[in-house]
Amino acid sequence: MDVIIERACGLDVHKDNITACIMTSEGKEIQTFSTKTVFLLKLLDWIKENNCTHVAIESTSVYWKPIVNLLESEGIEFLVVNAQHMKALPGRKTDVKDAEWIAQLLRHGLLKASFIPDRNQRELRELVRYRRSIIEERARQDNRIQKVLEGANIKLGSVVSDIMGVSSKDMLRAIANGEDDPEKLANFARRTTK
Repeated sequence: MDVIIERACGLDVHKDNITACIMTSEGKEIQTFSTKTVFLLKLLDWIKENNCTHVAIESTSVYWKPIVNLLESEGIEFLVVNAQHMKALPGRKTDVKDAEWIAQLLRHGLLKASFIPDRNQRELRELVRYRRSIIEERARQDNRIQKVLEGANIKLGSVVSDIMGVSSKDMLRAIANGEDDPEKLANFARRTTK
């Protein structure tokens, strides 16, 4: 097989450690690094010292993210690869470590990169997903309040369209403070609720 990338690095990323293998025509070098920030910076320095031009990362979950952020900031080409894709490729020896196998496949151009959006898009995605989770949590809380009210036979949901509206919240505060007179509670209604 032809070598396409002269200096390739394969990273096998786990929760607590990273096995890295730099492979060149002179040979290979394998090291293990912790996933703590100080060791990630050492990994980056090691990759730069060895003049590695391309890095392939095999990782589960989100453990690849800090490494990709560092590589991206240094302008080093990287690929996040799917473990299933690599296992499907023929020729792997059982005594070869994962990082070494990744580096070999990268050197020969046999790896297919997963789509990783650029940093701005990743940050925007995280923000949008977090916003959505907050909205969903707010809806769950509203449903819990509605359930408690129904359990107490307070039919506020039958009278107002939004039990978390301004009028409803005023009525709920008054009920929490001990008010049980329906006329006084009805006086908390505002605008269209009146």
